[in-house]
Amino acid sequence: MAPRTVFRLLCTILVAVGLLQAPVAASAAQRTDLSRAVADSTIAAHPAASLGLGYTDALFLLGLYRVYQRTHDSRYVDYIEDWGAAKVKPDGSTGNAYNDLDSMLAGNVFLILAQQTGDTRYSLAAKRIRTRLDTYPRTTDGGFIHNTGLTGQLWADGAFMLTPFLAHYGADTGDSFATQQAAKQLLTYFSHLRNPGGLLYHAYDETHKASWANPTTGNSPEVWCRAVGWFGAATVDVLDALPQTAPDRGALTDIVRYLAGGIRKWQDPATGRWFQLPIKPVLAGNWTETSCSSLFTYTLSRGVQRGYLGKDYQPTVDAGYAGVRDRVSVADGGATQITQIGVGTNVGDEKFYLARPRATNDFHGIGAFLYLNEQITGA
Repeated sequence: MAPRTVFRLLCTILVAVGLLQAPVAASAAQRTDLSRAVADSTIAAHPAASLGLGYTDALFLLGLYRVYQRTHDSRYVDYIEDWGAAKVKPDGSTGNAYNDLDSMLAGNVFLILAQQTGDTRYSLAAKRIRTRLDTYPRTTDGGFIHNTGLTGQLWADGAFMLTPFLAHYGADTGDSFATQQAAKQLLTYFSHLRNPGGLLYHAYDETHKASWANPTTGNSPEVWCRAVGWFGAATVDVLDALPQTAPDRGALTDIVRYLAGGIRKWQDPATGRWFQLPIKPVLAGNWTETSCSSLFTYTLSRGVQRGYLGKDYQPTVDAGYAGVRDRVSVADGGATQITQIGVGTNVGDEKFYLARPRATNDFHGIGAFLYLNEQITGA
């Protein structure tokens, strides 16, 4: 009999004899716990097997695991295990060739499942991603490109999809190459994407041939908020996994401080959130976006907590969290809504970003909110 089945049977017996109180679904206390509310509502709407292997599904699962780490509610880790059992074969295959960085975010979930279950399928699945990187194409200075069909292109999004996985894989397996690359990739990306306004351009093309690329610099024309949010979250998460003696810790801490200065500078004082195009706050049609506001606030809060940033950033964190919280609601029946979430977005021009659809309960926003709310409630 599986350990999970034995545990549930034991709980049923203890409840029956009065030694354990049966859990009450959606108690008054739980309803005030926004992470639980969002997790429960999302699970109810999306059975585990219905999720895919894409980065937004992986983001939600990673956020859900953070809720489990705080609450120890087995329903959450059971859900993640059910997903893994449905998606990963015994030999670690998933049907994914890993020809883009987005597909690699799931590697973080595989590492979690390997630790939680001891099932070798998950360590094999993570190893497949690590092995793919041995032949994965790079820029001439070593940056893993965003997609094998996009020669020479680095997108800030890709830093989040890859580098925390590399850092955690290195920590779990002793793979020094993975550990070193986690930092080196962030530094390489930053060297190309740094924007004078204090944040990052969305993308860079070393060939300068992309339709959006500046013919002189290779940079994309705009700073897009969620791309910067991904990069900031990736950097603080990699720092968490890197050894204290890692030679690049200081340089990564400097990146956090650089981004933090820009994030604070461009926060909307009226809402506490950040605009879709953050360095153009007065641009007609610009709008404050929820997922990037969550990621920005998460990055600052973790930076203050870890001592990378001074406590003078706390008011920015507080305002950011309040602004995101204004976009989250819980109905009487327990269903949650997170609004004004930008859908998946490629590299484009000003008009393109402003016209992106705004969704409710898109996994970009749900996952980013769980990261933020667990940082705030568990800090």
